[in-house]
Amino acid sequence: MAISSFLSLMLAPPSPKLYSYSSLSSTCFKPKPTTSSSFPCQFQNGNVSTLFASTVGVGEDLPVDYGEWFPKPDPENRRRAGVLLHPTSFRGPHGIGDLGDEAFRFIDWLHEAGCSVWQVLPLVPPGRMANEDGSPYSGQDANCGNTLLISLEELVKDGLLMKEELPKPVDADRVNYSAVADLKDPLITKAAERLILSEGELKSQLEAFRRDPNISGWLEDAAYFAAIDDSLNTFSWYDWPEPIKNRHLAALEEIYQSKKDFIDKFIAQQFLFQRQWRKVRKYAQMKGISIMGDMPIYVGYHSADVWANRKHFSLNRNGFPLLVSGVPPDAFSETGQLWGSPLYDWKAMEKDGFSWWICRIRRAQDLYDEFRIDHFRGFAGFWAVSSEAKVAMVGRWKVGPGKSIFDAISRAVGKINLIAEDLGVITEDVVQLRKSIGAPGMAVLQFAFGSGADNPHLPHNHECNQFVYTGTHDNDTIRGWWDILKQEEKSNVLKYLSINEEDDISWSLIQAVLSSVARTAIIPMQDVLGLGNSARMNIPATQFGNWGWRMSSSMSFDSLEPEATKLRNMLSMYGRL
Repeated sequence: MAISSFLSLMLAPPSPKLYSYSSLSSTCFKPKPTTSSSFPCQFQNGNVSTLFASTVGVGEDLPVDYGEWFPKPDPENRRRAGVLLHPTSFRGPHGIGDLGDEAFRFIDWLHEAGCSVWQVLPLVPPGRMANEDGSPYSGQDANCGNTLLISLEELVKDGLLMKEELPKPVDADRVNYSAVADLKDPLITKAAERLILSEGELKSQLEAFRRDPNISGWLEDAAYFAAIDDSLNTFSWYDWPEPIKNRHLAALEEIYQSKKDFIDKFIAQQFLFQRQWRKVRKYAQMKGISIMGDMPIYVGYHSADVWANRKHFSLNRNGFPLLVSGVPPDAFSETGQLWGSPLYDWKAMEKDGFSWWICRIRRAQDLYDEFRIDHFRGFAGFWAVSSEAKVAMVGRWKVGPGKSIFDAISRAVGKINLIAEDLGVITEDVVQLRKSIGAPGMAVLQFAFGSGADNPHLPHNHECNQFVYTGTHDNDTIRGWWDILKQEEKSNVLKYLSINEEDDISWSLIQAVLSSVARTAIIPMQDVLGLGNSARMNIPATQFGNWGWRMSSSMSFDSLEPEATKLRNMLSMYGRL
């Protein structure tokens, strides 16, 4: 992709563009190709250009306002900070956080704290059939929204539910996804039914949503897939009857006729999610908060994406995966991580102009102001494991599409804000690919202290065009990490940060991240709150017990004013307001 094309989202709020070569604030003293000792000179004074077009000789007077021609900071290089908090983690009465009042209160809190970025995990529906246990990285569709995030209270405000129909409050400190689905799905379905039968502005918005060409393509596939899945209840689409599995037109028409009500309600629920999310995003933009999303590089096999786009994936003639995704042995697993998602057929995708990816990027633009692509290294070289393998360590590296995919996206979509998750086994080709498209990478402070001074995660090795974290959703909280850290590594931390055992380790690492030269610093909310291991969001290479953390029901954002003030003071100190 052309670097100039990947600067900012067209719909982004006022915020720094995440990558571009810094433009010079002044261009001066460029001598003419002549033997004369004089030259023309042009200065840029902030937003006001002062052109001193006359020829100035050495020793002659400069303009009278020359002493005011100070260099101005480039707004594209503005330093900023944000918080990582997935909406499921909000407190609320129905067992899961949602897109209601608490989302708006969090945005207010971010604004009060001086933050300008809110990072979320993927907003896709978590898979419910393969023991994903709520993982937003194992979703059933790459483009749909998680309807469990729909606020029931907002549906009451829209007149689609009655207050008396709301369930009794549930005080749950962790999300139980199956229990939440049992509680909320029937009510959200009822709201969708009433919307379909209604007349007026909201119904008109639903019809416009359904006709939107940027939405209708993926939405129809997702609706059909969900309808078939609801009817057949098999482990995966591979077990569906051949005519449906192979998308014969007659079979799809029969599904539409027999499941029309289901399809209509599915689409209406997606509209309700979209409506509430856009309301949240618009409020964030008004408060100067950029919402940063997250896009897993791969999608699940049992998904509308694979079923409706088989030619783009590495499948055999019957539709079964030939190769699946994973990573070789790493810090999280001695045998590697076997993710099991089908790999892309990159040659077929390139032949088709990467149309599937272009659609996906457009959807991301519709949801976020900027977004991270998880496992960015897979575009340079990816780990391929036989679908019959039991562990990931038996895989092999294969060549990815490289810059060609980003060039195609740039031509089709234009400007986007893309962050490259470049953690793990990062080879030189990954670094060169990231730099060739100008995308910022990542550094994680928890990874910094287990080796020597050349560790790229140590603050003195950070880059300006980078996102730096205390930890990500895959890390323990700072407190949990510190409690089990080896003494040698602890000593490295204390020495490097010039702190002692009595200091608050969470805020010490937060301060170290904020002081970094990296333009963007992101802090998980758990670290702002100083929470321990029980608040960890995910343990990689494990299947159960993840994605459940929620803020305590007794912890309102109004009560977190001291934390907001402390954070704002640090942001001010390090030029991130």
